[in-house]
Amino acid sequence: MGKLALAAKITHVPSMYLSELDGPRKGTRQDAIDGHIEIGRRCRELGVDTIVVFDTHWLVNANYHINCGPHFKGLYTSNELPHFISNLNYEFPGNPALGKLLAKACIESGVEALAHDATTLAPEYGTLVPMRYMNQDQHFKVISVSALCTVHYLDDSARLGWAMRKAIEEHYDGTVAFLASGSLSHRFAQNGLAPEYAFKIWSPFLEALDQKVISMWQEGDWQNFCAMLPEYAAKGHGEGFMHDTAMLLGALGWSDYDGKADIVTPYFGASGTGQMNVVFPVTPQSGAAIPAAVASNAEGYTSVATRL
Repeated sequence: MGKLALAAKITHVPSMYLSELDGPRKGTRQDAIDGHIEIGRRCRELGVDTIVVFDTHWLVNANYHINCGPHFKGLYTSNELPHFISNLNYEFPGNPALGKLLAKACIESGVEALAHDATTLAPEYGTLVPMRYMNQDQHFKVISVSALCTVHYLDDSARLGWAMRKAIEEHYDGTVAFLASGSLSHRFAQNGLAPEYAFKIWSPFLEALDQKVISMWQEGDWQNFCAMLPEYAAKGHGEGFMHDTAMLLGALGWSDYDGKADIVTPYFGASGTGQMNVVFPVTPQSGAAIPAAVASNAEGYTSVATRL
């Protein structure tokens, strides 16, 4: 019935907002902002009605959670970086019906998920920053999914992504985009060194690791990338332990995925971290069941949870 029309891994660096303001950082993240605008344009062109964001700034310690309130509006200041994001206005509609449908599908696939449709819970900036540039006219409904998962397995996150895609294709009357909102390597510059690393990666090792991953994405080497994701998440200081990436790849078919990355905003450094905007073409995946690769080859860990 429905369709997953676009899938992307995106940046949400707070310096994008800072880039709007008068001062020494003005205009310095315009390439990232333009990338968000382009992804928003593609979503409109594809007829997307709802954007689902896998948000690595939404920390959860149990279950997976889906923020699907009917409407979101507020004034946001980052508790993490209040000198970067302060008093950011936001407003956009939600999609409670789809959120509840996604949670039901996840539960039926063996992944505990809760939909929050009657809630005062506000989205985190992994959702707010991209929506500022993709959805200023409130064209899209928005759902936010927790992706800073502290005691969760990467294979469950991959299974969640696949279950959500199948729910959309089989039970939703509409068109959806999935955005994995998080960085590649995510080792912040040491305290006191942030200005020096404003446009740099923390170490040559992490930059080389990121560049290798980007090459794999462009070549469509998903078998090897999916196999290395748990270790990449650990050694690359993956944002949200890279659960957003597992969710996105799960939706695309995991190691059976046959698309190649389309880079929208080239790789760049931000406060030591590695960032980019990249679209992954959504290709057909046969069968109604979760691919065996997602079920058996996505074993992974966060900093406190291991599955061998």
